[in-house]
Amino acid sequence: MSHDHTHDHPQNPDLIPLTAVGGPAPQHPLDPLTATEIARAREILVAAGMLGDTVRVPMLLPDEPAKQELAAWHPGTPLDRRVDVTLLDTATGATSEAIVSITRGEVVEVRGHDSASAPYGQPQYLFEDYDRAADIVKASPEWRAAMTRRGLADRMELAFCSPLAPGFVGRENEVGRRVIRSLTFLRDSEDDIPWAHPVEGLIVHIDLVAGTVIGIEDDGDVPVPAGSGRYTADAVGPARETLKPIEITQPEGPSFRVDGHHVQWENWSLRVDFNAREGLVLHDVRFDDRPVLARASVPEMVVPYGDTSSTRFWISYFDAGEYLLGKNANHLELGCDCLGVIRYFDGYVADDQGHPMQIPNVVCMHEEDYGILFKHTEQGPVGSHVRRSRRLVVSYFSTIGNYDYGFYWYFYLDGSIQLEAKATGIVFVGAGLPGSTNRHASEIAPGVFAPVHQHLFSARLDVAIDGEDNRLVEIDAARIPMGDENPFGNAFTWTETTLRTEQEAQREADATVARVWEVRSASKTNYIGKPTAYHLIPQPTALLMADPASTVAARAAFATKHLWATAYDRDERWPAGRYPNAHQGGAGLPAYTADDRSIDGEDLVLWHTFGLTHIPRPEDWPIMPVDYAGFWFKPYGFLDVNPAMDIPESSQAHTVADGGCGQGEACTCAH
Repeated sequence: MSHDHTHDHPQNPDLIPLTAVGGPAPQHPLDPLTATEIARAREILVAAGMLGDTVRVPMLLPDEPAKQELAAWHPGTPLDRRVDVTLLDTATGATSEAIVSITRGEVVEVRGHDSASAPYGQPQYLFEDYDRAADIVKASPEWRAAMTRRGLADRMELAFCSPLAPGFVGRENEVGRRVIRSLTFLRDSEDDIPWAHPVEGLIVHIDLVAGTVIGIEDDGDVPVPAGSGRYTADAVGPARETLKPIEITQPEGPSFRVDGHHVQWENWSLRVDFNAREGLVLHDVRFDDRPVLARASVPEMVVPYGDTSSTRFWISYFDAGEYLLGKNANHLELGCDCLGVIRYFDGYVADDQGHPMQIPNVVCMHEEDYGILFKHTEQGPVGSHVRRSRRLVVSYFSTIGNYDYGFYWYFYLDGSIQLEAKATGIVFVGAGLPGSTNRHASEIAPGVFAPVHQHLFSARLDVAIDGEDNRLVEIDAARIPMGDENPFGNAFTWTETTLRTEQEAQREADATVARVWEVRSASKTNYIGKPTAYHLIPQPTALLMADPASTVAARAAFATKHLWATAYDRDERWPAGRYPNAHQGGAGLPAYTADDRSIDGEDLVLWHTFGLTHIPRPEDWPIMPVDYAGFWFKPYGFLDVNPAMDIPESSQAHTVADGGCGQGEACTCAH
């Protein structure tokens, strides 16, 4: 699983420009930004003289209300709707941040950002940067000379010059500059897929503000792989005809109810939000109207490569912080991305000039069967009883260059929550001599080598188990040595370690002791007198494989621990900081936890690292089957009994089966 961050088009093709702005006004402080609000924010910035001809908008996000504001708000009260806008002067590189009150029609705060001093970081890339970088490369005499030297002069016009975040490697000529790198891939035709034809060892370094090439590397003469990377139907051939249709129907409609962006499904209620950086955000998640999560999202991910070649040693993409997951989100299609009875939510983001853009159907919500919920066969008249599980699915997909990521939040009838990240798309490759061995990259097609790399995500969970006063406890299974306390050797128990401060709460998962992290209410108890709680259950994930002394370890420090916990601060939202692009490191969670605040009985936030470590295989080429990573958040004493015992039998339990339940008998789940 790998990737390069490149666009054949200057912008996300799923974005739709809005020539006329309208639509319903927000009804709740946590509703997503509307097209009208984004357009109004732009008007206010223009009127304030802050959005001149050369100024662009790398990032525009809702400035969410503080918890005190939310607590004081009630329906019918006027909303103070605000946006947080990053502004970049492309002529000078000067960056600022503005808080704009749409309600009051004014800029209420301006913050300067000095990207030329340390610690520094560059604003997110603009869509227009991608085509501009390609134009700069192709106009460069140095690049054209390198292509000619390699015997590729006749293929320059069809070449695909991919724009890539440079990481941070401390090069003097890059410090404080808005830099992007470019690698070259070849196409055989305008509609060819370029990833199969890398020009190995050709790297161009570009200053986007100056609009110039500041360096070029032309290392080696590895032949360009000749094989095809096509995976479309015209290349694959006729589709198989052996698969029979699976039809999913809900003749009475779905079980969920939607009012604006508020969703109710069985015992669950939540608010669905979407923004340009995090993509899907969930607010005020409740079970039986009891708070579980105040806010949940995946605000960052890093994709570090383990290759030492000059072409790739610097690659460590931050897909949210450098490219914006939400701005690159997909328009989802019924029957393709989502199956069944679907409820879609549209998303609105700002383009490079701050104009509103629509992503239709960006969030998909539906129900799906999930096998057995519970089952038991009892001897005697009670007999066998079984109920089927079902889950509510809320999801979106984002395409960052050659890679695609799906984020799926699942809500279950038993009170459990699961997050699953799905990684697919096209692996990022380089070239090598066919049949050769590279300890950092595996050959997945003749002459096509895919480097080892990781996809490490950070989930931010603003927990609220029965309220904001929570504490964090690490639970491990524990062996008991054979002896007086364990005379037969079979006994084991568990240990509980309360994590009282932010430094204590920087933890690693340990599957050998079935480690979980328990979030307990500090004031509410269940009917047996124990604190109501939820367990964060990690799935096996390697942490960052890069050396702790590396620059990527400094920039992606969140990925060096499976768990961080912080005292809540509304401004602490980004695991690697607001500007991870070209940042030297130390921002985000290391800075948030530096004061080692108390988290015991406080309003606390969990940050959980999960993900994938990928040694690519031939089966990943030319398009990769989905791989999965994620975690569970399950009630543990939050409820007094199994909350799903009143689930009815399946609606198909009494249908007559064709020979499946005996001669002409009806199937039943209880007998």
